[in-house]
Amino acid sequence: MLLPVLLLALSTSMAPAQAEMAPKRVLVELREQGGFAGLNNRVVVYGSGCVRLSRRTGPTIDKCLTAKEERKLRGYLRHLKMGRSERPPQGADFIKYTLTYDKRRVSRYQLPATWQPLVRHLEKIMEKYWAPD
Repeated sequence: MLLPVLLLALSTSMAPAQAEMAPKRVLVELREQGGFAGLNNRVVVYGSGCVRLSRRTGPTIDKCLTAKEERKLRGYLRHLKMGRSERPPQGADFIKYTLTYDKRRVSRYQLPATWQPLVRHLEKIMEKYWAPD
């Protein structure tokens, strides 16, 4: 009688750990790198609507978007045209924007029109939720 109860207790206590270990599907990722300040920002949005935010210095932050933020994001993604990567420009102080979406990774130094609303939205999310302790 005790063995079935023990097995049931063990199986239910292990279920949440297994759920946490399930791989998260990345919906879109933005990296901003470069410039004189040495920018290295990263916004990863998962299919669940949660985000992971990191900068060159400071903590990595995990948050979940509001329903409105997620709707806007998905709207911008529907209009996104990835295009091709650009070669690095001559000179210094350029910011490299790298988007990963739909199994493609593209880097640009000038934001194409379809990238602009998406990148600005992801930057606003970074400003809103990322704060060093």
